[in-house]
Amino acid sequence: MAVHTLLKPVAWTLLSLPLAWLGFAIYQEAQLPGSALGADPGEAVLLFLGEWGMRTLLLALSVSTLRRRLGYPPLLRIRRLVGLFAFTYLSLHFLFYLGFFAEFDWRLIFEDISERPYITVGFAALLMLLALAVTSTNGWQRRLRRRWRQLHRLVYPASALGLLHLWWLTKEGYGEVAAYGVWLLLLYLDRLQDAWAKRTSKAGAVPESSKARRRA
Repeated sequence: MAVHTLLKPVAWTLLSLPLAWLGFAIYQEAQLPGSALGADPGEAVLLFLGEWGMRTLLLALSVSTLRRRLGYPPLLRIRRLVGLFAFTYLSLHFLFYLGFFAEFDWRLIFEDISERPYITVGFAALLMLLALAVTSTNGWQRRLRRRWRQLHRLVYPASALGLLHLWWLTKEGYGEVAAYGVWLLLLYLDRLQDAWAKRTSKAGAVPESSKARRRA
């Protein structure tokens, strides 16, 4: 069996492990309060889902970079899967806020979104990722054509807003959030370097083709 055929099942299994751990922790918490999720289980679950959503989103952004740096095109096969897992974690993060903290009080929810900046930016990031998740299929890619790539560039502002939301949500120990920021910055710089290299190669190809025509 070729290694690349195992990429999706392995990625799916690894990305599911945090959810499995969370389910087990909630079960333990129900049996013995304070044993698995600390003094404030609700806040622990909310932060856990948000952090794993951010980590998985960064992993999704890293797939293209790793494929290019490692020279291993099959990695692109898991990019959509990783992105959808990121959207799943962040959607669960938002749904947990709706149910546990806002208790589906829509007046309170609208007030929070409009008046609390950290919720505003988090909600904006989730809306962007929702658009990307809905249009992630091959069918939408065919329908949108060139506009599909333009639309999916929303992942860059969405990731920046998600990081800002997590930074505001973190109450102590900002080292992990700072590490995510460095990770995201390195990914942005890699994208800029790649775009510059492509533009330079195209610019160099035009004069060469002109010289060839003159010689002919």
